[in-house]
Amino acid sequence: MRPKKTILCVDDNEQALSVRKFLLETRGYRVLAVQTAHEALEILEQAALGSIDLLLSDLLMPQMDGNELVRRAKDMQPLLPTMLISDTVKAYERGIRADAFLPKGASSPVEVLERIRVLVARKRGPRKVIPQMQIPNLIHGVQQEIGSSAVAAMAS
Repeated sequence: MRPKKTILCVDDNEQALSVRKFLLETRGYRVLAVQTAHEALEILEQAALGSIDLLLSDLLMPQMDGNELVRRAKDMQPLLPTMLISDTVKAYERGIRADAFLPKGASSPVEVLERIRVLVARKRGPRKVIPQMQIPNLIHGVQQEIGSSAVAAMAS
């Protein structure tokens, strides 16, 4: 069984946070749910690098908005995928630092889950990395199997 991906979920609205947590946990994610950006930053400071797979935050929160949270989180963990959601904002123009933003009306559960799946997959990276020294051998093997003219046509 694959280890569960961990999502740090931040929302000052307790009901919205509870709904998102339930939605994500029923899809097999491990969810760390907090109501303030400051709590989220404390968790990120204490977490081992790479142990959190996604930061999912509401945009509008008191004391520190989601965009500032994302900026500070990226300062701590530059490769951490981040997504902002807003139930009240339709478009967000200001220097957004998040990898994804779902505005009002576009954040159906299906859309949220799909965006999360894509962001977590990007963090994971390619499933199989081929060492550079093996690439010429692979090309030679492909040339022998399908003919060198077909490989030359693909390369151009």
